[in-house]
This record gives sequence, C-alpha cells and structure tokens, in this order.
Amino acid sequence: MLDKNTIYDVLTAAVSKGADFAEIFLDDTVASSINFVDNQVETTQSGRDFGIGIRVIKGLNSVYVYTNGHKKEDMIATALKGADALASQKKDLVINLTKGLVTNRNFIELMPDTIEKKEKLEYIKKAYTLAKNYDECIKQVSVSHMDKIQKVLIANTDGLLKEDTRVYNRFVISAVAENNGEMQTGFSGPGAHKGFEFIRDLDLEHHAHRAAKTAKTMAFAGYCKAGNFPVVIDNGFGGVIFHEACGHSLEATSVAKGDSVFSGKLGEMIANPIVTAIDDGTLANEWGTLNIDDEGTPTQRNVLIENGVLKSYLIDNFNGKKMGMKSTGSGRRQNYRFAPTSRMNNTFIAPGKSKREDIIAATDFGLYAKQMGGGSVNPGTGEFNFAVTEGYMIRDGKVAEPVRGATLIGKGHEILKDIDMVADNFSMEQGMCGSVSGSIPTNVGQPALRVKKITVGGR
Repeated sequence: MLDKNTIYDVLTAAVSKGADFAEIFLDDTVASSINFVDNQVETTQSGRDFGIGIRVIKGLNSVYVYTNGHKKEDMIATALKGADALASQKKDLVINLTKGLVTNRNFIELMPDTIEKKEKLEYIKKAYTLAKNYDECIKQVSVSHMDKIQKVLIANTDGLLKEDTRVYNRFVISAVAENNGEMQTGFSGPGAHKGFEFIRDLDLEHHAHRAAKTAKTMAFAGYCKAGNFPVVIDNGFGGVIFHEACGHSLEATSVAKGDSVFSGKLGEMIANPIVTAIDDGTLANEWGTLNIDDEGTPTQRNVLIENGVLKSYLIDNFNGKKMGMKSTGSGRRQNYRFAPTSRMNNTFIAPGKSKREDIIAATDFGLYAKQMGGGSVNPGTGEFNFAVTEGYMIRDGKVAEPVRGATLIGKGHEILKDIDMVADNFSMEQGMCGSVSGSIPTNVGQPALRVKKITVGGR
C-alpha cells in the first residue's frame, strides 16, 4: 500500500520539529449500499475512500492531521503541518520499520465486490416481501444492505508496520405498522465481519418477521404506565444499556481525564457479584472483531468486571500513556479522518445460571423489555435514558399485555448493583457506536437479566 521509503520519509517529516512519536494510518475503503423502500430501489451507492491520517505526539500533547492526497509530497506536506503544531527542540529518532505478522481471526469466503448488485437485490426483495406480507397493518417496509472492504496500513516511529483487511456485511429491515392512524416501527439489523456468504446464509424470514411482529405488536399495544419497579431486560440488544451506560464510562477516553464515574476504582466492587462483563475483540467473524486495532495492537479479551469487581479499563496507546497503563487493543476510529481513542469491540454481560422463564416467574409485577432501542447517556455521571421498542407487563410471574412508550431511566453504576438475576440465554446483536473517533461497528450482548428496581417512564 505504501513502500517503506515513503513511510520512512513521512514519519521523519512528522518528527522533524522535535516530536517524540509519530504514526501513520492509511485507509483504503471500498463500500456499496442499496436502500429499498416501498417496493423500489430508493438509493444505491458505491465508491472508494482513500486517505492517510498522521498523528504527532510530544509528551502528553498530540496533533492529528490527514489528507486524501495519494502522492508522497502530499503526505510529507501534511506531516510537516503536524510537526509545526508541536514544534520544539529537535532530537534524533531512529526508525527501524519491521513488518509485523497479523493473525487473521476473520475468514472470508466471498468478497462482496465480486457479487453483482442483481444478486444482492434478490435478497433485499425477498426480505421486503416477507415483511410486507406479514400482516395487512404493515404499511411500509425498508430494507437495506451494505458491504465494505477496508484495507489499512499502520506504521509508527517505534518501528511498527502492519497491514490488515476488514470485510463487513450488514442487512437491515425496518417495518412500520399502523393502527387507528398511529404508527409503530420494528427493526432487525444483523451484521458480521464476513463476506457475502453471511447474506446467503441469513434466515431472511426470521429477521423480516421479527421486524414486522414488533411493529404490529406495538401498534396495537396500550401505553406503559410510569413507575419504579423491576424490569427484566431480554438477551441480545438488551446489552445496549451496559454498552452505553457503563461501557463508555470504562473507556480510557473518559477515565484518563478523571471524567468517568469509574475513574480510580480498579479492584473495587462496582456491581452485584453475579455480574461479569467482557469486551472481546477476538471472536471470529463477529461484527466488532478486529485482528489488530487502529494503532496496530492485537485485539484481546478484556474482562472489565469479574464477579462484580472492576478489573480493567479499555485503553488505547495515548490515553494509556497518561494513565501509566498498557493498551488493551482498544484504539479504534471510523476512518483516516479521525484520531484513534479507546472504544469497545464486542461488549457483553456473561451468562448466568438462571433461566429466563424462572426470572419472569420470580417477578410478581414489572416490565419485560423484550427489545431495546436507542437512548442518551452522560459518561461522566452514568445517567441514561433508553427507549423500550417492544415491551410487556409482567403480572403474577407471567408475561402479560404488550405496552409501548416505555423508557428506562437511571444511572449505569447504580443499575450494575441492582441486577439480581442473570439468565443463561446469551446472545449478541449488532450496532454502530458513535463517539469522538467516529462511528464504528460494535456488538452488544447479554443474557436476559433482572434489575430489581428501575425508574420506568411512561404515561
């Protein structure tokens, strides 16, 4: 992607004004997408995005510059701009570039750029028909498919030189149901770090009917009443609460500044002892899995909370320097336009010993949050507000009537202590996580679990 002489010259220019360290991130991405709405193609896009980002570090200060110029002189000129921003007394650095091996965890059978759009559209149309024909109350369906091939090169003045290729496929189905003039939406969005074989193997009926069923159920549901009572959060995307309300607060991005509620709490009991939480970037072909992070460090399995005790943070190189701790392989970014920082990969609460049915049976009254939606979180305080996209009341230990309009309100560090039952039905789902280094693919997951008391917003 770049020859060693060019890499050497760009890095040398970046540290020519006295910086301690410089890093190159070259990003060459080919992506395509099709969006199908109301039985017709609404948009189709494909293109290539190429660029190089250069980070220059002096002490605990850093500057990030980037260019989409592909010529050597463009890259050197950009590097010099970064060097000027941190100019100080020049010192000599010896750069000995050695290409490192990258262990591949994501095996690809069918590169998406070898598949014609005609075949991609066949799967989209099938999913559309399955969702639209689910029930006459389904008034609109949208189906989209995206794929991406990202080739990266990472090099720095410590001598690191690594290359990797990331391949993604995702299929998203959204259904809208109408009842008495009111609309409700259902969603399913499977994805993987795989080739087009992922789409060929996908159970389209399951995902189409899932989206349509949620939309229909909520369209005919009554409103949830507000209160403070137990909530059973189902498996899979229910893990978004831990991801948002706790996971971001465990990233060195906020921990290193002392802005996190978990800063300085390693070794402390921060959750119920039945809670173990993990971020694992090594799971083969998972949506959030990487062979190496965006600083060239191999990803790893990071046990964040073990039996309620805070064991680790998620750390990138630069914030690790501030904290006096090593990287956990958690440096990530959307593309070359963003400097890396600590981010999650596949983040989940580990399985427990209970059965979902037993958790519900043990709950006299409460809310069953079968599917979670988006929300907002303040990483500094852990305060969150999440929508329940498919919910049911629990009465006398049984799932009762469906309810809509429920929101879960609380603080992540408090919720961790209030989890009192964890099931064994673990699963993960896919999403896009946005933060200071852009939007990146991440998995969230958990088994069903019960929070013994939480504020539920409703009517």
